Amino acid sequence: MSWSTWVTLLLACLLISFTPGAGAVNTMSNAIAVGHRRAIWGVLGQQAALIIQLAIVAAGLGVIIARSPTAFEVIRYTGAAYLVYLGVRQILQRPVATADPTASTRTQTAWAMFVQGLWVNLLNPKAIVFFLAFIPGFVRPETGFLLQYLIIGITIVVVDIVVMWLFFALVGRGFARATRSERGQRRLNIFFGTLFIGVGILLAVA
Repeated sequence: MSWSTWVTLLLACLLISFTPGAGAVNTMSNAIAVGHRRAIWGVLGQQAALIIQLAIVAAGLGVIIARSPTAFEVIRYTGAAYLVYLGVRQILQRPVATADPTASTRTQTAWAMFVQGLWVNLLNPKAIVFFLAFIPGFVRPETGFLLQYLIIGITIVVVDIVVMWLFFALVGRGFARATRSERGQRRLNIFFGTLFIGVGILLAVA
């Protein structure tokens, strides 16, 4: 992969990562609940999903999923339902009557956040279809495919970690002041719950 091709890939990855979606909502929600530092586990789960999706595309299975309306719809509606479930759960979450609202949620394990982040990104078949349309523009047939996919994968993951953790998690953490009161917690729970539901609906109908 040439330097100019990689720079183009880098810019495209930055644009994609800064586009708000389910991953960004999940990251901001985690940052409010457990703090910026621990929110990294949800981000890592999202990256694991991207790696799996990239591997599916590299193996050629993405073409099958993209061409199978049934498989695509099953994954799409499952993903939409999961996002709606996360939204409803967020809205129904009880405010914490304490000076430190995040105290009771810090018991959420790193593994639980990792798994949630994994499913948030994995249950989005459009990512596979997007990779199918996006990646071929950066792959040259005269060069080894394995190395090219490795470079593409590392670039996508590193950029997404940086954007999610150093931007969206910090943005989410900026809402922390509002969580000092029960009313503020309720409003943020409704806000992020509505975002989750909205993204889920978009995934189902778009």
